[in-house]
Amino acid sequence: MALRLIEIFIPPKDEYRVQQALKDRKFLDMWQERFSKDLVNIKILLPTEETEEVLDLLEKHISRVEGYRIFLIQVEASLPRPAPSKEERHEGEEAQPEQKTKQKKSRISRVELYADIDATIKLSKIFVILALLSSVVAAVGILQDNVAVIIGAMVIAPLLGPNLALSLATTLGDVDLARSALKANTAGILAVLSFAAVIGYLLKFDPDIPQIISRTRVSLGDIIMALAAGSAAALSITTGVSSALIGVMVAVALLPPLVVFGMMLGSGNWVLATGAGMLVLVNLICINLAGVMTFWIQGIQPRKLWEADRAIKATKMAIMLWTLLLIALVLILFSPLTPHFFNP
Repeated sequence: MALRLIEIFIPPKDEYRVQQALKDRKFLDMWQERFSKDLVNIKILLPTEETEEVLDLLEKHISRVEGYRIFLIQVEASLPRPAPSKEERHEGEEAQPEQKTKQKKSRISRVELYADIDATIKLSKIFVILALLSSVVAAVGILQDNVAVIIGAMVIAPLLGPNLALSLATTLGDVDLARSALKANTAGILAVLSFAAVIGYLLKFDPDIPQIISRTRVSLGDIIMALAAGSAAALSITTGVSSALIGVMVAVALLPPLVVFGMMLGSGNWVLATGAGMLVLVNLICINLAGVMTFWIQGIQPRKLWEADRAIKATKMAIMLWTLLLIALVLILFSPLTPHFFNP
């Protein structure tokens, strides 16, 4: 059972607000102590999937209290071990219809999601340098037709965070997060693309290298892979699973086609550049479409009701827009009238 520890620091005169907010709830454990003359410290141990509801209740009751602070801490282990939940004890048994509606989704809280994703979209020198280094390694791997080197480039590519942030911003209707995600995504793509274009302009290479040709055509397998990558990325971060390997999967769909696109532009090979650019565009659409749908299915939404209504409308509109764009591109790419270099 994944656990979290909520620590609340609040003035003694407002302590009753916390008790009032949590009076009908049961936790694995709860402690309270006088931290200082001006603050009381309340600690709550609870399962991860319950943290969002508890944090929303606390914010509702004490958000106007001056001087309060809430910390959310990941618990690696706890002794004695907590008793398994009712769902875990009856795992494998078919739940009754009324029980299914009461089951909480196993995911981290909205606050944790914000913190995890915000750290990945800071537009800094390190972000740009990582994007440039990943393009260098990817270009070398592509020109040498070396899959292992290309995989190494995917490990360091900072492309996962901005795309996940854009999907989350759409699901929550968060304009500020969407703006930051777009800036980071644009910066990363331009950094990779510009360096790859310089490589393509300066170096002479054979455009028939298998690693190049395979990324200048869009196939049904590419679409399925990009959808799976976007969904896996969103699912990994909402469940608190390490997203390092998932980030590689997202980079598979974005980094090599982007590098090939830049190299073809730099070398003046417009036919192959068009095919690679189409692959990049299709993969971007698929990753964001799958990400938005996964966040939505996971039940992620703002705390306030009016914000939730706006977010649901934005999510539905985004899903419709991404789907229409994907369908339009697929129809264009796989049409008999489309030039053969677009599709296998």
